[in-house]
Order: sequence, then structure tokens, then C-alpha cells
Amino acid sequence: MLLALVLVPLSLAAVAFVIPSERLRPWLLPLGGIVHAGLTALAIALPAPSMFNGYLVLDSLGTLVLGFTGVLFFLCFLYAPGYLKQRAERPNRIFVACLLAFVGTTSLILLSHHLGLMWVALEATTLSSAPLLYFNRGPRSLEAVWKYLLVGSVGIALALLGSLFLAYSALHAQLPPSLLLEDLVRDGPALSKPWLHAAFVLLFVGYGTKMGLAPMHTWKPDAYGEAPGLVGALLAGGLTNCAFLAILRFFRILSAAGEASFAREVMVAAGLFSIAVAGVFMARQRDYKRMLAYSSVEHMGILVLGVGLGGNAVFGSLLHLINNGLTKGVLFLSAANIHRAFASKTLEGTTGAMRLVPASGALFLLGFFAITGSPPFGPFVSEFTILGAAVSAGRYVVVGLFLLLLVVVFMGMGATVLAVVQGTPPAIDESAARRTETFLTVAPAAAFLILVLCLGLYLPPPLEALIRKAALLEVTP
Repeated sequence: MLLALVLVPLSLAAVAFVIPSERLRPWLLPLGGIVHAGLTALAIALPAPSMFNGYLVLDSLGTLVLGFTGVLFFLCFLYAPGYLKQRAERPNRIFVACLLAFVGTTSLILLSHHLGLMWVALEATTLSSAPLLYFNRGPRSLEAVWKYLLVGSVGIALALLGSLFLAYSALHAQLPPSLLLEDLVRDGPALSKPWLHAAFVLLFVGYGTKMGLAPMHTWKPDAYGEAPGLVGALLAGGLTNCAFLAILRFFRILSAAGEASFAREVMVAAGLFSIAVAGVFMARQRDYKRMLAYSSVEHMGILVLGVGLGGNAVFGSLLHLINNGLTKGVLFLSAANIHRAFASKTLEGTTGAMRLVPASGALFLLGFFAITGSPPFGPFVSEFTILGAAVSAGRYVVVGLFLLLLVVVFMGMGATVLAVVQGTPPAIDESAARRTETFLTVAPAAAFLILVLCLGLYLPPPLEALIRKAALLEVTP
């Protein structure tokens, strides 16, 4: 079952590459989404033993993120055929194959308990997603691809060096060197502390680059701004969460070594800094797709801030991982519809979306309220949980800064969103613009919004239990 989660999407990617029909090929994506969601449900319902001597294990944290990505891929892939039908002038062979390969490599990250294998899977995810950024084939798209690869390569190189430092921390302590997560957690108290600290810093910076934490976020505005909205949703809800999971794996090793306080202070500072940078760049932002990139930078900061605070904030952070990913699905898919309707992603050419494409405009506006932590949506619950944990811990300076930065983000993002959805549409072909809204391009975004609203009103007990178990950061199923 674990191996099928990786091999089936990769096999479908190979099939997509050889199918000659540009019209039929996109329908492999909903098929892949359904199959992956089914395999995910089976893997969760029927826990499988570890494979390949502990290299592949589905623990509680992996189960949580895998379940979320199953929903993310399913809804995004339902959106894909309607989108590609409207972009019939573009060949979709590479696009469809890379999307399916992205599913397989992402699943491998979530199952990997060997840190070397996880590193390889993250790099494979980068390589499978890079061609997706070039779908529009413009000079800015090409620039975004190169920036994505170059900045990501620096980050992944630092992560590799950190992994080697981690192995050497065992060798320096005269222990058998290993990159298996279970071995490192077991031997944690005996690991060399200086080498362990150095390893965590390198790994945090390296995988923080893949997350898009400031100041390692420089690839995000270009990548999210130039990629199709479908790809932006997958990067913001899929790739970044996988990189966050990798950081949590290493944090668990530091906790086992009794050095969690060192990592927590680093994460609190990095989280607040990332939120602050996002707030600055969202103010007076004229490009609404780049605005969504900075929103992702903000919420990556919230994720690491919650883990850094510890206690119940870790639960809030993992809940926010789900809420943020679902809300990004609403925003990116509705923004994609607006972009196609107006043929512009700047405020100069995009006004009055609520009049021209009312469903997408309404979803974009509601997604804004959700992502900025407004009740009754899910992000309000997870952010309030993190805030409450900070108050309980007596971290009043962190509480004040967090609240201030959330207000700054709300004001900066709100100015851009309101400019997009309000006002009078420019003089364009209104009938052609309205044709961008079809059932397949609106329903998935609406489904994301319904899920976000439901999680804000009611957290199912099985999901709450899974999040609480995952928050313990155990490495066993």
C-alpha cells in the first residue's frame, strides 16, 4: 500500500506522457486524484508495516499530511480539465505528466523515514514541479523557473550538508552513523550537541528555503506570480507542507537530544520575521498573484511560530497546516479564473471582478477573509489556538507582535483584494470573460471554501485526535 502511493502516480505520469490526445490526456488528472485519494484512505484505514528496513513508514504526522494532500490533489485535479480546455493553445503533455509525478514524489517525502531518501524525494519534487512554472512560456515564466531552481538548489544543498552534520554528530559520539529517523531519535541523548546544533541550523535554513520562509522566500513571488493558479495551489498547500514536515522530523531529533529549547527560539524568531516581511511586501501590492505568494510567506511563519512556542501551539500549527492549505486552494483557483477573465494580474487591468465573474470574485473575497483569520473560518481557530498558547506561556511580547503583524497583513492584503473585486470592470469582451467560469473551474474552489468553513465551525473528533497524536511528533505509527 505504501509503495502504491508512490508508484501508481508515477505510472500514470508515464501513461500521460505517451497518450497522443491533447483532449483526453487531462482527464488522467481526475483519475489520478481519485486513485491517490482512495489509496490514501486505505493506507490510513489499514495501517501497513514499515518497508525496506524502516525506510518507508506512515506515522501519525505523515498520516495527517498525507490525508490533507489527498484532498488537495483530488480537488485541484478536478479543476484541471476545465482549465486546460480553456488553454487549448498550449500543449499539455509535459504539464499533465509533471503534475502526476509531483503527486508521487510528494507521497515519497511523507513516507520517508530515512533522511537521505527524504532529501532525494524533495529534490525530485522540485524537478517535477519546475516545468509547471513554464506553462505560459513567457520570458517572466522562464525567469521564475530559473530563480525557483537556483534558490531551491542552494537550499537543498544546505539541507544535504545539515544531514551530513547530523550523521557526524553520531559518529563524533562514537555511535554507528545512521540517517534513519528512529535510530537518531533513540540515540538523541548521546549525539554531539555542537554538531547537532549546526546540523539543525543548516537543515532549518535549507528546508526553510523550500517552505519559503523569509528571507529565503525570494523564489516565491516570481514562481507563484507566473505559474498557473492550479500549480500555485499545489505549491502553497503541497510542497511547502512537505518541507515543513521535514523540519518537524529534525525538530523531533533535537527534542530527543534534550535541545528543543535551542530550536524553539530559532523558530519563534524566524516565524515572526517571516510574518513581518510578508506584511511589508503586501502593503500596496499591485499584483494580486504575487500578493498570494507573500501570504504564503506569512503563513509559513505562523507554522514555525506555533512549533517554536510549544505546548498546545503545536496542535494549532498542525491544524493551521490544513486550514492554510485549503484556503490557498480557494484563493489560487479563484484568482486563476479572474486572471483569465481579465487577462491581467495587476490592479491596473483588474477591477470589478464581482460584476464580471461573480462566483470567482465572491470566492476570492471570502478566501481573503478566511486566510486573514476572520471567524467563522478555519484559520481563525488555528491562529487563535496558537495565540492562546502564547498567552498561557507568558510570551506577551510574542503575542503583541503577532497581533500587530496580523493587523498589518489584513490591511495590506485587504486593500488589494477589495480593489480587485469592487469597482467597474474595464472595457473588455464581457461574454468571453464570463465563459471562464464553468462548473469545473468554480466547483473545486467552492469545495475548498466549504471545507474551510466546516473546520471553523466543527473539528471532527477523529481529525482532532489525529492532530493531537501528530503534535507529539512521534516517529512510530
